[in-house]
Amino acid sequence: MRQRPTIVVLAAGQGNRFGGPVHKLEQPLGASTVLGKTLGQVIASGCPFIVVTTARLAPTALAQVARRDLLVVPDEDARRGVGHTIAAGVSERPAASGWLVLPGDMPMISVASIQAVADALDEHPIAFSQYRGRRGHPVGFGSELFSELIALEGDEGARRIVARYPAHAVAVDDPGVLVDIDTPEDLMRARDSERLLRSGVA
Repeated sequence: MRQRPTIVVLAAGQGNRFGGPVHKLEQPLGASTVLGKTLGQVIASGCPFIVVTTARLAPTALAQVARRDLLVVPDEDARRGVGHTIAAGVSERPAASGWLVLPGDMPMISVASIQAVADALDEHPIAFSQYRGRRGHPVGFGSELFSELIALEGDEGARRIVARYPAHAVAVDDPGVLVDIDTPEDLMRARDSERLLRSGVA
């Protein structure tokens, strides 16, 4: 049985654009939270995963995942940017066959989209989901890119790596690969979509 790539769930951001006393990842969504919904899809994908988060958000993650699948980074490290968060997660799983980078604020992504990008890493060093010509998440990296991933810093994430190597677009019929929760308006739209899905309208 082939080894599946490890999903690095990014849940250490400050969520400053959302505002308010409750972090955007803790916001209720359906019967869960924004982070909880994202983690539900990650777990259902069957891929191994590591959730990179802060002490504040650790209890939200631990409602669904085991402590061994959680990496808690200090707040000062989280403030160093998404690149540092990716590097921390990849470093925590150095023996993985590859890594899928998925922000924790993408609760509408489908299990099939995650699996499709994971499958594409069998043949490509970098793969990403694409919906109607627009690039989305997750973004997958083969094991040969380990040294570059663990050297990431700042807020640029892995864009330079994606630009440097051939990246394969995985076409998916899933607008959820583009939907992240950055603002209260984003959350309202996600809640509307969630209600439609539960009612069987969508």
